[in-house]
Amino acid sequence: MERLQKVIANSGYCSRRKAEELIKQGLVKVNGETVLELGLKVDGNAAIMINNKPLKQEKKEYYLLNKPREVISSVTDDKGRTTVVDLIETTTRIYPIGRLDYDTTGAIILTNDGELANLLMHPKSNIDKVYIAKINGLIGKVEINKLQRGVIIDNKKTSKCKAKIKKYDKKTDTSIVELTIHEGKNHQVKKMFESIGYKVLKLKREKYSYLDVNNLKSGEYRTLNPKEVKKLYNEAKK
Repeated sequence: MERLQKVIANSGYCSRRKAEELIKQGLVKVNGETVLELGLKVDGNAAIMINNKPLKQEKKEYYLLNKPREVISSVTDDKGRTTVVDLIETTTRIYPIGRLDYDTTGAIILTNDGELANLLMHPKSNIDKVYIAKINGLIGKVEINKLQRGVIIDNKKTSKCKAKIKKYDKKTDTSIVELTIHEGKNHQVKKMFESIGYKVLKLKREKYSYLDVNNLKSGEYRTLNPKEVKKLYNEAKK
């Protein structure tokens, strides 16, 4: 049993907020009865109608995209810039799970499965996200330990994470660092490095949970199979 507005949103018909508006306007019927309250829970056998038309459940779709630079992690953009949705060939109303910055590349999942999206984005999900950051200067073990213990960004301490130095280029005076976090604060990785005196010059999310984009070129994507989707659900529910 799930709340009516959630069932409508998960069907792909509209967002949950829009579904709540439709209910309040008296445009939704369940088993022939008009519903005006938002608290109603329904099961999978309920006959739902919106504007006197049966609600159809969209087939769930799941995509893993290797996001390029200068692409927006949203459904639309008021400035006319390319979005991650523009890169996926589908007529289904999909949306990205979480966000990557405009200049950040790498793994991002797109779907029309609202339940999975909510589970993965929930603060308690503890989904690992692995980033490869190119930063200015030589970073040492002292700074790496600070990152691992947690640093202050936006007046809050980040959770413990994993960090390791991959490479230092003496010619360009830059370091490559692998950082594994499970939070999703705004510009988190960049702010974490800034807090210890380093600027991120290039950033890629190499893995989201167990999924990586090693076999996908920039801008390429693939569909997730049922076993992969089930594994994501299991990871999110741990």
